[in-house]
Amino acid sequence: MEIKNQRRPSRTIKIGSVSIGSDAPISVQSMTNTITEDIPSTVRQIKDLEDYNCEIVRIAVNTDNAARSLREIVKQVKVPIVADIHFDHKLAVASLEAGVSGLRINPGNIGDKKKVKEVVAACKDRAIPIRIGVNSGSLEKGLLEKNRGDFAAAMVDSALKHINILEDESFYDIKISLKSTDILTTIRGYELLAEKVDYPFHIGITESGTVLSGTVKSGVGIGILLYKGIGDTVRVSLSDNPVTEVIVAYHILRDLGLRSGGVQLLSCPTCGRTEIDIVKIARDFERVSAKIKSNIKVAIMGCVVNGPGESMHADVGIAGGKEKSVLFSKGKIIGRYDNKEIFDVLIKEVENITGEKISLDSMLL
Repeated sequence: MEIKNQRRPSRTIKIGSVSIGSDAPISVQSMTNTITEDIPSTVRQIKDLEDYNCEIVRIAVNTDNAARSLREIVKQVKVPIVADIHFDHKLAVASLEAGVSGLRINPGNIGDKKKVKEVVAACKDRAIPIRIGVNSGSLEKGLLEKNRGDFAAAMVDSALKHINILEDESFYDIKISLKSTDILTTIRGYELLAEKVDYPFHIGITESGTVLSGTVKSGVGIGILLYKGIGDTVRVSLSDNPVTEVIVAYHILRDLGLRSGGVQLLSCPTCGRTEIDIVKIARDFERVSAKIKSNIKVAIMGCVVNGPGESMHADVGIAGGKEKSVLFSKGKIIGRYDNKEIFDVLIKEVENITGEKISLDSMLL
């Protein structure tokens, strides 16, 4: 089944040069974890994210100095910047004046109607969209009781209230997120809201955890939503370097056939037949190859049972042996190499096929 044919229809908005909606590819985004006022550190982190093909970056703006810093940050980076605002409409306006491409703000939390009008007018003048972000951990008082403890229904209730505030100002350049730490609550919330609006959805499982637990949780939750055709832009929320969020997001999208490009790595789980250190080779290769943009399948296999077959069907592959390993390229054996040199030979062949240089100093995952 081709998931792309099941995509939920939605209107399309633009964040800078990136289109969000069912007529556009599902985009990948992340969020900086630097102090925004520290301009050099924030810019450095955003440029790292750009290197890994992050398409949208969100920045926390919680002080006047943070808002003022945005002006210089936006000048130094290429990726569209979204300002994350809570409660203070003045920070939203200042961020827009600084040149951001989007706002994450809940209009019901920034004050009276006059303040909402001011933010909406500034967005209209600049054609800047607003993301309404509802989180199960910060629902408005009374909503959970009103919905009899149903977090999914309460999140939808909250989202609709915020949407109505913007629609009352004739503002429709909106995307929406409904996030919970609970996978099933998140899925049900999006399913309920999908029946009521046609705005694009930003999806993810909030506060999902560390690299291991968070990747599993996000892969399950985001994967189910995407399989159901729900989702127009994705963030994987991890307690780790933001670059890792981007790498994991692309793995999810590629494995579902929703984005192409990058390395599809196949590596065996190892057993008593394994003759080479597959775990180290696979980990090291994954670490240094994460920036590759070309669409390539690489197999790293440890023995003669499945190794030759998997490696022959990959673009590049190795099948480990006791002292030497076989290197395959495009289905053909191109050499047998000492196990001490097989990693370097593998890297060179991938570079030869993709035309991309692989830095052995690339960031650790």
